[in-house]
Amino acid sequence: MTDLVQQLAKEIAVRPNQIEAAIKLIDEGASVPFIARYRKEVTQGLDDAQLRQLDTRLAYLRDLFERRDKVIESLKEQDKLSDDLLARVNAAETKNALEEIYAPYRPKRTSKSFKAKEAGLGPIAEKIFAEAV
Repeated sequence: MTDLVQQLAKEIAVRPNQIEAAIKLIDEGASVPFIARYRKEVTQGLDDAQLRQLDTRLAYLRDLFERRDKVIESLKEQDKLSDDLLARVNAAETKNALEEIYAPYRPKRTSKSFKAKEAGLGPIAEKIFAEAV
């Protein structure tokens, strides 16, 4: 959470305690206009534009961090997570960059016919087709 707060504070050019206060209000369900009008003292003067930028960027970064955790977990399950790869995944600043790093390691989707052939049902299917014709 502190990485998130620090990154948002740097991007919006405000103090981290202002970001923490705004995030707390947003997480409690307060809307951006409500915070801008009635909770300005809590956020120490963040204006409407800053709050909108914060709200949008907060959602994006939370999605990015969640996806990053899933990618790391998937790579661990595949035993393909090296220190270099972990550093590259953690350094990705956008979802697209993260997906580009993960693309070669992403498990391939398999069709039902491929699974059936893999289970040894190919010759049986060929025999059924030959008899039906």
